[in-house]
Amino acid sequence: MSTSPLTSRRTLVALATYNEIDNIPTLVAELLNALPHANVLIIDDNSPDGTGRYAQELATREPRVQALVRENERGLGSAVLRAFQFAIESDYDYLVNMDADFSHSVSDVPRLLSKLIESEETDEPLDVVVGSRYVPGGSTPDWSLKRRLMSRSINVFARITLGLKTHDNSGSFRCYRVSKLRALSIDSFVSTGYSFFEETLYRLKQEGAQFAEIPIVFLDRRFGASKINGREAVKAVWIMLKLGLARLVRRN
Repeated sequence: MSTSPLTSRRTLVALATYNEIDNIPTLVAELLNALPHANVLIIDDNSPDGTGRYAQELATREPRVQALVRENERGLGSAVLRAFQFAIESDYDYLVNMDADFSHSVSDVPRLLSKLIESEETDEPLDVVVGSRYVPGGSTPDWSLKRRLMSRSINVFARITLGLKTHDNSGSFRCYRVSKLRALSIDSFVSTGYSFFEETLYRLKQEGAQFAEIPIVFLDRRFGASKINGREAVKAVWIMLKLGLARLVRRN
């Protein structure tokens, strides 16, 4: 009996969490059911609601789950960067990163993986597949007009300043080829917050990465509150501007 490409590769799904106790038990169960041969890494920033403790306890009875509780570190970007390091050090083939609040559908994870794996049979294998809100078929049905305009503006800004061709540069739902992540200089990252996702695509582009996007429907979180705020948004714009200026200097 032939082996499915989805089951023959070492795949890690990373979930960065902070106060997600209402979401994480069900989400992890759905992921393990949808991807029985994958592992799940929960990176928690010492959540007051007990998310980290739950993750550690789950890891003791479920070998496909691993938990990392960071007591002295904070930030979504630095958490995902830690997932990069873990995937590299543990010799995984693919790393899927997604939100831990059901904004991203578990059913879309096999689609991301399949797109990347199928490209290996072509002359230009992919290194990153982005779950995109901004390609035909993608949508944000729960968002207000103001939120859509702000998000669109950020993504256009990233395309202009960083020279990116992808349309959804601020989203975290992606599948990476771990061998391409090895080419990144982890210490060179300057983002620890939400601009991390734009910076990652920018640095992978510098390494010659090949990108693709597949449409996704992005839904509002099931439980809990969003962690992003105005200060983080302004900081993200500033970091992208600095990276863009550095890019122009190098070109000249």
